[in-house]
Amino acid sequence: MYSLLGTARLNASEPYAWLKDTLQKLPSYPVNRVHELLPLAR
Repeated sequence: MYSLLGTARLNASEPYAWLKDTLQKLPSYPVNRVHELLPLAR
């Protein structure tokens, strides 16, 4: 969890806003596209 929030912070996202948005999307998101929700390091 800490590394996900840290990566979101490094990508100029507000970490807790990203987490809230991701947790809201997750239940209805297709399993094969979950990787799209990750805050990728650039």
